[in-house]
Amino acid sequence: MSVQRRHDRKFVRTFFTTPTAVKGEEDSAKMLRRAVQLRGIEAPDVWVPDNEDATAPSMREEGAENIVDVLSEDGADFPGEIHPRIVWHRDSPSTRYQSLQQLLQIANPEKGAIEHIDGFVIPEVGDIDDWKKADEFITVVENEYGLEEGSLAMSVIVESGEAELALGDLRDEMGKPSNNLERLFLLVDGEVDYTKDMRAITPTGELPPWPELRHNTSRGASANGLIAIDGPYDDIRDVEGYHERMTENQAKGMLGIWSLTPGQVEEANKSPLPPKTGSWRLDVNGREVKLAEEDGLYIYEGDDVELEEIGDEQYRLQIGSDERELDTNELEEELLDRADYIPSMTDIVDSMEEFEAAKEAGRGAIAMEQSATLLIDGIEVTISNDRMWDEATYQAAQTPISLFQDVYENRPDQHEDLEEIYGEEIVERAMVVG
Repeated sequence: MSVQRRHDRKFVRTFFTTPTAVKGEEDSAKMLRRAVQLRGIEAPDVWVPDNEDATAPSMREEGAENIVDVLSEDGADFPGEIHPRIVWHRDSPSTRYQSLQQLLQIANPEKGAIEHIDGFVIPEVGDIDDWKKADEFITVVENEYGLEEGSLAMSVIVESGEAELALGDLRDEMGKPSNNLERLFLLVDGEVDYTKDMRAITPTGELPPWPELRHNTSRGASANGLIAIDGPYDDIRDVEGYHERMTENQAKGMLGIWSLTPGQVEEANKSPLPPKTGSWRLDVNGREVKLAEEDGLYIYEGDDVELEEIGDEQYRLQIGSDERELDTNELEEELLDRADYIPSMTDIVDSMEEFEAAKEAGRGAIAMEQSATLLIDGIEVTISNDRMWDEATYQAAQTPISLFQDVYENRPDQHEDLEEIYGEEIVERAMVVG
């Protein structure tokens, strides 16, 4: 059964939630008004006015009114997509009824907000039948207001074992004439409620990492033409930990993450994009150490690796407690095994252009050299290897470039930021390669 993808975005880097009503403030919508003004690299790909967990239950009616007021006034100028989160619960008919009321209030064309809304986020979903209930409510609202059926996207937050199992049912259900599940857009992990639903306990009370959930969500998105988003990283000052989490996710194909602050939005907007400059790193007892670059040399500055010349082309290499005596060739081979290169945007574009030229000339595979001179304890060691590029390598390299192209096409407000990062010339080349 063929499912027609209804959303234009191929990638979403940032999913940013904002309370819709703040109690005790003269203007309860002040956080919405602040968020709708975000632009450039601080503005998310998807903004979520959050009328569920981020807003107190007693304020949600006012929160729905605030969504309408703010979006009708300023929604047209927001550079990303807008997907309000409304209430829902798989086990509560009364909550689902409240969801329908919120949908009807926010989507009323006479109030002027719906023309700026791309879809809705549904939390706390259960099995696939529950997903279809939410879809049916949105279909009812579309028909009530004369909106094109399927025009409003639906994103779900995977916060239960039931919802995780439903990921495996999507391929059989999407495309059936009895539902409009083709409207699905984002699959978002909600690890906090998922942990509660799984009755999980950790000694410290911290959340388990749940790598299986993130893998399953990413796989479900890939299998159904959707986009996977990781849940919130609530230690907002831990920038390094946020980056580590995003790096782990990207290796699973989950290129988007929940952002709680404009600062996290900026970090997450940049994270999946290729770096401006290439860099080498060294595996030191399972820990990846980035090498400093100076005058064409890549310098190890730590204390865990020691290198000493003990004779003519003879060296003593100590890494942690492991000490070995090696000749020049053995030393180069050992360091090459431990070194990895992280290519820059320019490196990726250069390689893709070179492979495209080779294909045009009738060659199916080419060798590309990677080399560097490492400096350890004052001793220079040059390492070099040849990497074969074929069609599969080319396609794998295309993913970060496709992401960049998707961002550039869909976020014109970030053009200046991207050109400042990479330079105008490499941006132009990146937009035509592939």
